[in-house]
Amino acid sequence: MNNEVKGEIVRVSGPLVIAKNMHRAKMYDVVRVGILHLVGEIIELRGDRASIQVYEDTGGIGPGEPVISTNLPLNVELGPGLIEGIFDGIQRPLNRLMEKTGNLITRGVNIPALDRGKKWDFQPEIKKGAPVTGGTILGTVQETAIVEHRIMVPSEMEGELVEIFSGSFTVEDTIARIKDQDGKLIDLKMMHQWPVRKARPCRKRLAPDQHLSTGQRIIDTFFPVAKGGTACIPGPFGSGKTVIQHQLAKWAAAEIIVYIGCGERGNEMTDVLLEFPKLKDPKSGEPLMKRTVLVANTSNMPVAAREASIYTGITIAEYFRDMGYSVAVMADSTSRWAEALREISGRLEEMPGEEGYPAYLPTRTSEFYERAGKVVCLGNDAREGSVTVVGAVSPPGGDLSDPVVQATLKVVKVFWALDSKLAYRRHFPAINWLISYSLYHEPLREYFKEVTGLDWASLRNKAMGILEKEAELEEIVRLVGRDTLSSHDQFLLESAKSIREDFLYQDALDEIDTYSSFQKQQKLLRLILCAHDAFMAALERGVELDKLISHPLWEEIAKAKLTSENRLEDIEALLLKVKEEVKKL
Repeated sequence: MNNEVKGEIVRVSGPLVIAKNMHRAKMYDVVRVGILHLVGEIIELRGDRASIQVYEDTGGIGPGEPVISTNLPLNVELGPGLIEGIFDGIQRPLNRLMEKTGNLITRGVNIPALDRGKKWDFQPEIKKGAPVTGGTILGTVQETAIVEHRIMVPSEMEGELVEIFSGSFTVEDTIARIKDQDGKLIDLKMMHQWPVRKARPCRKRLAPDQHLSTGQRIIDTFFPVAKGGTACIPGPFGSGKTVIQHQLAKWAAAEIIVYIGCGERGNEMTDVLLEFPKLKDPKSGEPLMKRTVLVANTSNMPVAAREASIYTGITIAEYFRDMGYSVAVMADSTSRWAEALREISGRLEEMPGEEGYPAYLPTRTSEFYERAGKVVCLGNDAREGSVTVVGAVSPPGGDLSDPVVQATLKVVKVFWALDSKLAYRRHFPAINWLISYSLYHEPLREYFKEVTGLDWASLRNKAMGILEKEAELEEIVRLVGRDTLSSHDQFLLESAKSIREDFLYQDALDEIDTYSSFQKQQKLLRLILCAHDAFMAALERGVELDKLISHPLWEEIAKAKLTSENRLEDIEALLLKVKEEVKKL
């Protein structure tokens, strides 16, 4: 080809390759490096020299070997076959790679992300002669028992539908033809490609005003996240980041899950790959994998592919968002992604920023999180979709002043701070309620009012006030002992203990306690706060403190969280019982 860019390697530095004679190359073009045709991406251009980050091991590659540009950016394939897929950072299908090359990936091997041989039953939804624009749904494919895959017109196309077919097709077969505004016929297939670093377009971005229910009491009640929102989970090793993300993947009110294992340890990623197929989707009873896409890039995989993995994951999420689905993205962990940025930046000899991270770390972080959102999708039916991003951060020693944590907190609206002290005390989820926050309280105020019929904000604030007062009193207790506190303050410590142990603590392994609907959460919190008010009134009437603290009702309150979802009236009955029995004291 006349426009083929063919360069020559002059230097190799780990995953970074410098090539000369790259005159017509463009930034972020994908290239084939060396005689093995390793996949790489141009990340810097200086004159005729290109700096290339290579997504595979560069061992054995040397100066003089060729570099050939594809003249295309790094793309992902979007179409039927994504759900239940397990891909690496550049969307190579790991299960099919294993079948072809064994347990270790052979360098230079090239397998398409979507299976070219598998046939899918396509059911048209519009008729010949209809006008179509980007995002118009042509028809559907039942990809799994849970997910209906909606085949859309690519976003940049517009015209008249002149032919549409029904039946079984591969992703490369023509399913429809449109005539564009210039009268040119264009064949449409079930798959198309999209550059990973470019956000997919939408018609309109909407305010995040719907709650993303997670079934986790400390999250939904105290630090909620909205559909289309962003959240960050920083915490040290062993504090439960992965367990929380598993819980969110299983119970969050999202229709599609995209889990990105970005630079995690191999054994942790193996646990994810083994556990997800066993997890049952609570809504359908099917395996959770039937609505999940996994992007797995472990810490021993090439560092450059780790940098690309989160873009691959978020692009797949945006694709399902465009179908009108609510999508949740779990990125575990963005610290490893930032370390990949730091390594590549160091090899490029760029001026380092704080702790050696590149100066553009905050920009790249915000570019990723800002691809979350609730939108009106392209197309003619005004459907809405959302992408919610939950990123885990692993700062060294749990240091929240780490540059990656700080860059993330500038962008995200929810901060779930994991605390190693709580984890060591076996309190899970180990989210520290004193330093965590959510900026979605106000946008979701009307939503919560409609769902609960209560002034939910005042209930939540009252519970948080008791916990904050407990923290103040604990300092006094450490200095001078509990007996120096007034009866009022000593009883407040008992109420705070009930909120912590009977409401905030949640057993992920208990069949009932693992998930708590929002209706159950508000009934439990009302029960505990009403008990607090009733016992406090009894204390003011002169009832002895020891008698109140040791009252058998507290035991019943503690067991209330184990009430099944179809017996929530039992919690209401217990609340009435508390009021009546305490009045008699």
